[in-house]
Parts: sequence; C-alpha cells; structure tokens
Amino acid sequence: MVECSRCILTSEDDPGLNLDSNGLCNHCRYYDEQEKLYLKTGSEAERLLADTISKIKEYGKSYSYDCLIGLSGGVDSSYVAYLAKQYGLRALCVHFDNGWNSELAVMNIQNIVNKLGFDLQTYVIDWEEFKDLQLAYLKASVIDIEVLTDHAIYGTMFKIAKDNKINYVLGGHNVVTEGVLPYHWTYNKMDYINIKAIHKIYGTKKLKSFPFLDRKMKKFIKQSGVEFVNYLNWVPFDKDKVKQLLQTELGWRDYGGKHYESIWTRFYQGYILPTKFKVDKRKAHLSSLICSGQMTKEQALEEMKKPAYNPEQFNIDKEFVLKKLELTEREFEDIMNMPVRQHKEFDTEGSLFNYYPVLKPVEPIWRALRPMIKKQ
Repeated sequence: MVECSRCILTSEDDPGLNLDSNGLCNHCRYYDEQEKLYLKTGSEAERLLADTISKIKEYGKSYSYDCLIGLSGGVDSSYVAYLAKQYGLRALCVHFDNGWNSELAVMNIQNIVNKLGFDLQTYVIDWEEFKDLQLAYLKASVIDIEVLTDHAIYGTMFKIAKDNKINYVLGGHNVVTEGVLPYHWTYNKMDYINIKAIHKIYGTKKLKSFPFLDRKMKKFIKQSGVEFVNYLNWVPFDKDKVKQLLQTELGWRDYGGKHYESIWTRFYQGYILPTKFKVDKRKAHLSSLICSGQMTKEQALEEMKKPAYNPEQFNIDKEFVLKKLELTEREFEDIMNMPVRQHKEFDTEGSLFNYYPVLKPVEPIWRALRPMIKKQ
C-alpha cells in the first residue's frame, strides 16, 4: 500500500496514487495548484472582493435582486448567504427540493432567510421522475448517483437567475474544504447524454420535466451572461469557526457530516459508497482540511476511527430510504451485490454517434477498431 506523507489518502483509495520525491501524493499537489490559482489573501483579496461586490451592486441596482444564492442549508451555502448580507447584497435564495430534505435542513434554511431578510424560492422537482432516475442509477451500479441532483441544480439556477434578471450567482465551492477529491469517485455532472442512456435502459417512466442540460440549455447558459462568483476563496474560511458563527448568528444547527443536510446524501455517502464502492468520502474531506492547515494528519486519522454512520441513525435512514424508493430489503441487497460498472460503459456526451444518430449503426465497428488505432 502506498500512502501520502501529508494527507490520509492511500493507494487503496486511489490505485493511481503517485508520490513525488517528498512522498506527496498527486491529490495534494493538485490542491497546492488550486490554492495558488484561486485562493486570495491580504490586500489582493480585499481589492478583488470589493471590486466584485461593487460590480454586482451596480448591475443589480435597477432590478429586484443583486444576486442569486443556491441555499442547501449546509455550511458553505449558509456562510455565502451570511456574507452576502454583511456586504449589503440583495439576494434571492433558491433551494432545490429533490424530496430528500431532512427536517433540520428545512429549519436551517428557514432560519437563514428569516434572519437575513432574503427572499426564498424553492424549486420542487417531480418526485416520481426523480425517483425513477435514482432507481435507474442504483440498478446501473454506477458510482455517482449525485450527478442527478447536481445536474438539475445547475440548470435550474441559471434559468431562475435569467428569469429574475440576475447576472451573478454566488457559489459555495471553495478550495480549503473541497480541494481534494479523487476523480474516479465522481462523474461529470454536466453529461446529460449519460443520464439519458442509463435511464433508457433501467428507467420505467417518461421524463417530461427533468431539467436536462442539453445542447440547447448549455447554449442558453453560455449566452446568458450569468457569472458564478465563489468568494469563499477570498475570505478566511476556518470550518469550525464558521460553524460556530452560523450557530450564534443564525441559529444554525450542525448535520454531523459534509452534505448530510440531505437524508439521501447521508445514506449514499455513509453506507452505499463505502459498502459497495469502497469509497469513504470522509478521507477526501479530511485531507482537504489537512492541506488547508485546519487539521493535522494525526487528528484526521483519529476522526476516521469513528464510525461513518451512527448505527441508530443508519437503521432509521435505511428504512426511510427503502420505503421512499419502494424497494424491498431483498431488492436493495440485490442492487448492492451487483458488479460495479463505469459511467463510460454507457453513452457519454461528446460522441458524434449521439449527436448524429445516422452514424449509430457503425458505432460497434468503431468501438472494435478504436483500441487497434490507438496502438498505432
């Protein structure tokens, strides 16, 4: 087993893990590159932040809102909203309801918008369609079931922004808590063809309203002029201190895990990923905190000794998830025991065969010849 000298990732987590002469893994080196590119400090950060806030306010002065915030109720998006209020921005908060909100998440979101005085718009996805998509992904045995939520959120936010003449979306992505993530633990969130291909084989319902990021929608986004602003990379962001601030100022309550505001995400990350795919996302989250200096390796290893899932909460969640997805215990276990498959075993965006159906008949021939062509 190969182990990084800085973070807690090993070759068991990523078979492609490679170390430099100092024992630093490729994920830590990538984090350092991201840090140089995106993290801003001191006078540079102050100037960039001030200029950006000024630009947002100038554009929005003729409209009802300056900016849009996708609000999940988690740490990152809640802090984005808190800072927006401190900067004097008039934000429209948008919450994407995919049917898996915990009661705590709903309470946190309501507290945040009430105390900050922001308007809230909730987009409720068609549950029967979304359930059918999630079941299709479970049956396909691919790793990134969260593609479905992330894909839908992205397109929805752009559409709502455009409808409300908002030119700036404030995002919660940041390097210090999210800079480390092995690429094969996830899949391209924007690939609508992969979603359709998986659903075509394993789905049972016609998708009439799911907000696909198809070529038309992507063209709309590109021409919309809407910009993403991730200003958490320009301010000090100590996760524990931010949690304390949110609790004190907004009555926010902790979920006990990253993205655990969603019952589904808690079950997926806490059980499905480590059990079926041998992936414990805590290792990436803790490694990010190590790289950003918020935690030592020893502290992270101690944290990993704790169970990924509270046993009592797991039993409650499992019963809820199976009932909501209308799966029996046996059906779920059969799914968990299916061989793991790669997303790219299904059609993917970017292939000419998907854009030009007339070429579909020759696709099997191309797939057979492609390995031989690569060798030449």
